[in-house]
Amino acid sequence: MSAMRHIAVIDIGKTNAKVAFVDLVTLSEVALRRMANAPVRQAPYPHHDVEALWTFILDSLAGLNREQRIDAISITTHGATGALVDAAGDLVLPVLDYEFDGPDRLAVDYDAIRPPFAETGTPRLPLGLNLGAQFFWQQKSFPAEFAKAAAMLMYPQYWALRLTGVAANEVTSLGCHTDLWNPWTADFSSLVDRLDWRWLMVPVRPASDRLGPILPALAVRTGLDPQTPVFCGLHDSNASLLPHLLSDKPPFSVVSTGTWVVSMAVGGKQIALDAARDTLVNVNALGSPVPSARFMGGREFSMLTKDQPEQWSEDDVGAVLMRKVLLLPSTQQGSGPFPHQTATWLNADGMKSGQRFAAISFYLALMTATCLDLIGADGPTTVEGPFARNRLFVGMLAASTGRAVVASEAATGTSIGAALLATDQLTAQGKGERMEPPADPAWADYANAWRAAVEAQGQGLSD
Repeated sequence: MSAMRHIAVIDIGKTNAKVAFVDLVTLSEVALRRMANAPVRQAPYPHHDVEALWTFILDSLAGLNREQRIDAISITTHGATGALVDAAGDLVLPVLDYEFDGPDRLAVDYDAIRPPFAETGTPRLPLGLNLGAQFFWQQKSFPAEFAKAAAMLMYPQYWALRLTGVAANEVTSLGCHTDLWNPWTADFSSLVDRLDWRWLMVPVRPASDRLGPILPALAVRTGLDPQTPVFCGLHDSNASLLPHLLSDKPPFSVVSTGTWVVSMAVGGKQIALDAARDTLVNVNALGSPVPSARFMGGREFSMLTKDQPEQWSEDDVGAVLMRKVLLLPSTQQGSGPFPHQTATWLNADGMKSGQRFAAISFYLALMTATCLDLIGADGPTTVEGPFARNRLFVGMLAASTGRAVVASEAATGTSIGAALLATDQLTAQGKGERMEPPADPAWADYANAWRAAVEAQGQGLSD
């Protein structure tokens, strides 16, 4: 297995689906295919277009393999998503989009049976963000179809099943605010037994398990070697964390950026998590609990910068810092550390586009810093994914935490970690520029002003 070098990583994000070609020797992405991943808003409810994704995956595997031989396939996907399949492996219901509000209609009934935060490390979240709530709603709303289910699969393992014919589950997705997993006992939660779902739970296997070779028909379709192995796969934020678990010395934290910005602390300060502020306990690829916090930062960035060029000057930055142009939370409500506060601009009169971009970047960094505080993060912070390329975000994150920030060079923060499932190497040195907190006190002053304004905003809501 250690001889494998070129890994195709299927990476299904909430906004984009990708297939990355990763070189394990250089720990770099040699090639990347991408498509938009929009839900189908049709009956019976908004759902993921798995057939369009499947065609994209197979076409990407075929195209990449023509350019250079693929040695193995690994999989990573967004969380809060699962599939109900029958004995033949076919879906009995479409894969529900977690932003659909249908599960909220049974919130009272679900809340009466869901396990407490102390058992699962799962906060109660709206919409379908608790996977247990999705499955509960599907069972109550579509009893005939649900009765045909032979297995509940986490989303990465649904794709593994289609590739190999082997059904499995895995802890990083089970432990991603699902209500289905107890991270302290490493077993299913009381909800699973209360609803008699345990028999639907196929065996839990390590993320690095080789489930099998690709199915013969897929070898023909893609041109891959029929013995190409497929690994079990994992949740995307935990894929970003894995290289650091293998190489970094605690304490440290990792911020995985995409549609969601997920902060994870390893070896940090002991702190009581606040379930009301979207903190949670993730389970990493090695099976250990990880204090985590999140907000929908990528979605907020897209909303805030729509039709606006990502251009700024040092003068723009200086003006924002001096005038204390502040964006207060939250642009995307219902989740994150300030779920009930409404976004407000302060000192923004006459703001130019470059200044607006700088203030947005600072806002996202300060929201991330808040998440890190909530989970007791300590030591350096590594930023994975798109935000690592935003110098303003990285600089303000360093200023507001008072700790170094490493901006990962990987184009897709999840792909390297997912590719590492196919190797037995014990360490994986990541690459990236290390930024210390800015020497200019104006950056820290800005962070302090933002925190004071947010506190005042929250007090206004409670008055």
